[in-house]
Amino acid sequence: MLSKRLFMVLGAVLVASMVLAACAPSPAATVAPTTAPTTAPTVAPTAAPTAAPAKTSFTTPDPITSDLRVRQALAYCTDKLSLVKAAYPLNSDADNAKLPMNTFIPSAHWAYAGDANITLYPFDVEKGGALLDEAGWKLNADDGYRYNDKGDELVLRFTTTNAKFRQTWAAVWEQQMKACGILVIRSHVPASWWFGDTTGVKRRDYQLGAFAWVGQADPGGQTLYACDQIPTVENNWTGQNGMGWCNKLASDNIKIANNTLIKADRIAAYSIVQQEFTKDVPSIPLFNRSSYYSYDKNFKGLGIFPGDQDYYTWNPNEWQIPGKDTIVLGFTQEPSTLFQPVVDAYVAKAAGILVSGMAYTSQNFDFQPREQKELSTIENGLATIAEVEVKAGDMVVDSNGSNVVLDAAASPAIQVVDATGATVTFTGDPIKMKQMTAKYEFIDGMKFSDGVALTQADLELGYKIQCDKTIGATSYITCDMVKNITFDGLSYTIEWLPGRMDPLYFLAPFGWYPAHQVIATEGPYKGKTLAEVTPADWSTLPEVAEKPMDVGPYMLTEWKKGESMTFEVNPYFYGTAPLTKKIIISFITPENAEAQLLAGQVDMLDSTTLISLSQTLKDAEAAGKITIFLAPSATWEHIDINMFLK
Repeated sequence: MLSKRLFMVLGAVLVASMVLAACAPSPAATVAPTTAPTTAPTVAPTAAPTAAPAKTSFTTPDPITSDLRVRQALAYCTDKLSLVKAAYPLNSDADNAKLPMNTFIPSAHWAYAGDANITLYPFDVEKGGALLDEAGWKLNADDGYRYNDKGDELVLRFTTTNAKFRQTWAAVWEQQMKACGILVIRSHVPASWWFGDTTGVKRRDYQLGAFAWVGQADPGGQTLYACDQIPTVENNWTGQNGMGWCNKLASDNIKIANNTLIKADRIAAYSIVQQEFTKDVPSIPLFNRSSYYSYDKNFKGLGIFPGDQDYYTWNPNEWQIPGKDTIVLGFTQEPSTLFQPVVDAYVAKAAGILVSGMAYTSQNFDFQPREQKELSTIENGLATIAEVEVKAGDMVVDSNGSNVVLDAAASPAIQVVDATGATVTFTGDPIKMKQMTAKYEFIDGMKFSDGVALTQADLELGYKIQCDKTIGATSYITCDMVKNITFDGLSYTIEWLPGRMDPLYFLAPFGWYPAHQVIATEGPYKGKTLAEVTPADWSTLPEVAEKPMDVGPYMLTEWKKGESMTFEVNPYFYGTAPLTKKIIISFITPENAEAQLLAGQVDMLDSTTLISLSQTLKDAEAAGKITIFLAPSATWEHIDINMFLK
């Protein structure tokens, strides 16, 4: 069963996803051009990052990328608008001018700090070069590259996918770096490796790494930028802060921003994080993506929305092409696994939703319940906030949004937000704090594709597995905030830790797995039920990773690695019966994707494949052969800078 809340993690777009408000924000001003004048940032006197993570692995600073001056120089040497024009040559200049980004939050978003409150990096080769000079990297007039006093060349290893879109803008960026005297060695790798659960991004196997976070309906970001979310061998690669960026002020405030229901406080906290982020440059935000979809002109039922509906596969039961019983989607990326807690790749989640359905959707920057009966809000009484007394030894969430055990002798002193809203120091005397309790209810009538009804045991197994720290999940933040959980039929009630005020508290955080499913795979678990499988072995179990069983509109009946995935109708689907008998995901190459669409071999290319628009497709649309849909996207490209060596 897919982790329903994980679909919303930065998380995106993570998607990755970067996470883009439950408050349904309105669009604001357009993005300011990146060439706007600004004051050069103050260069830190030391080359080391703000703080090094106290881990055995990834604690040796990279001799190049750990230098703040080098990272700032990379930002100055990056002409983002030129990258946008290379990626989207057929967009208008006005549309392209809106896409460059200054921070990890788009300039039109309600949580954007504002140009005046962050460090801006207009394209400026001279400023970039001056910083590199100061860092000891001098330009060699003979070859145009930089060397230090030891004769070492300034070389950076840059890794990203082999998608044509990224090859295009990365080639331009390579030349931009060359203009600053930096030699960039590009590696374009298969997405299955780059986003694999034991390779690439997940294992921080890059010096510079480019990918996209999937924008979502809330800024989120805790898994990306908190100090305790740095993946290492020791923590089983938990977290998405692959840069190794540990800035205490930013870390504290990203937690504060995700632990209050007061929007003004969230805006203030996000502003601080963006100030520190742009000062330290652990990552270079590049541009928002334009999301293109191209499909058969007779394709009906697609629900692609502006703003934020992360996965267009949310309603496949409504899809149809009159006269056809099969719809073929063309993917240029193949999932490495469908065990959702351990995957970040968009394609894995998009494919998984065909099988699982969704607990809720997030169309137009708002939320709508689907498998969740209704949103668990304070207004409808499914969530309540009470005053509780806490004492020494109790686990609470402190004023910085971190889990702590109350201890008067702790150093530094523990501060919490009391029931009045004041920040107070714990001195040993009991304190009254606010505690949220929420009940999450799921709709009746859901059955797995074997006809067995969803039960309480399945929900219990879902929570157990999603919070087991041996499975290698991307994050356990939500699990760690649970004080107590009780199950009652198709619902569960969570008492969150005192002090935990999640802005997205109304969304069901945990899903389910079919506890009754009998394992057919040869091995030690054959003949046992899924509930009997040791959690650490779930990620390698075919019944979980390659052919999951769930309650959604389709079931995965065949997966030919490197070729296709076939989904057939779940006869026990709880909703309106699917209009199309079969959906096939065909794995194709970027080079032949458009040709296959125009030849009718595939019926749709989504935004992961069709990242930019070609004249060939525009001409085909004009001739009435296909439909092209442009969805404004909150998903954004960025280059992460890994500041540490293995």
